[in-house]
Amino acid sequence: MRIIVLDGYTLNPGDLSWDQMRSLGELVVYDRMPVNETVERAKGFDALLTNKAPVTREMIAQLPDLKYIGVLATGYNIVDVKAAAERGIPVTNIPVYGTYSVAQMVFSHLLNLCQHPAEHSTAVKSGKWAASADFCFWDFPLIELYGLTMGIVGLGRIGLAAAGMARAFGMKVIAYDPSVKDSPMEGVKMTGLEEVFRESDVVSLHCPLTETNRAFVNAALLRLMKPSAFLINTSRGQLVNEAELADALNTGLIAGAGLDVLSVEPPDPNNPLLSAKNCTITPHISWATKAARGRLMDMACQNLEAFINGSPINVVNYPF
Repeated sequence: MRIIVLDGYTLNPGDLSWDQMRSLGELVVYDRMPVNETVERAKGFDALLTNKAPVTREMIAQLPDLKYIGVLATGYNIVDVKAAAERGIPVTNIPVYGTYSVAQMVFSHLLNLCQHPAEHSTAVKSGKWAASADFCFWDFPLIELYGLTMGIVGLGRIGLAAAGMARAFGMKVIAYDPSVKDSPMEGVKMTGLEEVFRESDVVSLHCPLTETNRAFVNAALLRLMKPSAFLINTSRGQLVNEAELADALNTGLIAGAGLDVLSVEPPDPNNPLLSAKNCTITPHISWATKAARGRLMDMACQNLEAFINGSPINVVNYPF
């Protein structure tokens, strides 16, 4: 088994080991892969692993030895899964590895919006506290989470983990998920989508991207939110109409946003959210704790080993 990793740096910048993968066959790892070099470098390999490097129909057609494609992530839209299926090539993904890391990022953004620790630390180091006429000062309103309402859109594993964390903070939790009728967690009330946006102090998105929910967070929903409310998105950037969210932030329609994802990544320099008021953006890193990446590496190896043994798991493009 000859195995090529197209873009291994994001998964493993040096703090993990490829040894488990190497035990499954001859392994070649590239940190990054220019699109125009993929076919030439991948020729002769049986198994191809990719995180965000695209694997198109045209590429698959030019790789006659290819028998397996493993996506080093949950989302697999970077692979033409239909073209792979037509060739009888299974495409696998990593469905569960970063649940608690992503939920943790929700509260990293939320606590930042509520208490601004980095900005206050900068102010202290600049001498503002030393020069204060009072024993303390604050440059932003300080918000207590206890008793506030978190609204969760999408109540899968990550949504449930975020709900549990919200409950631990003493928050009320309401949720909307079109596929969930009865609440799976005590203290979580199921309700409608508009009610989530209308009643919540914080709305957190945890739904997969589909053709029916693209840009569903638009001006109409944002107008339902309280002017003191926050929007958190650690799911998919394409769920949000970014121009309309930027307008809502700049006009004070809502109080702030914390985003780990954008519609185009890395972002277009003209993305209006980059200059929007009270909008914190992190570079799609909620999944990237060492613990979560370690689980991802383990599952990628298990996926490949299962394929080698004739019983592939986590295949996203059945039937062939």
